[in-house]
Amino acid sequence: MSLGIKRKNSRYRSGLEIAVDVLSIASEKSKKTKIMYQANLSYRLIEKYMRSLLERGLLVCDDSSHYLTTARGKEFLQMYLEYVERCRRIGEDVDSARKDRLLLENMCFNNDCNSKRLISKKEVVV
Repeated sequence: MSLGIKRKNSRYRSGLEIAVDVLSIASEKSKKTKIMYQANLSYRLIEKYMRSLLERGLLVCDDSSHYLTTARGKEFLQMYLEYVERCRRIGEDVDSARKDRLLLENMCFNNDCNSKRLISKKEVVV
């Protein structure tokens, strides 16, 4: 199950993103190796994250060594999706406010001065 979350300007995933990947994969019964490969983690890292998720009750292991995301883990995934959506909306609001400020400055001050500033900061007024 892919959550379709895109990362911005980061080459590496955060610990939170790795936990989300592991829980998403384990939302269907999965062996540790499947989770490790699909989450693109080393053995050492999968051990670290799975131990943490198991201890916190977000993941459970059955007798046949299959892992499954718990109800609490699914609640965590839902909260994470809501968090990502809030961050996206806040980012859009901040971008919009920056554009509004530039528009106001352009209305108020000499455009030549501001156009140099716009180019140097790579900001564009829409």
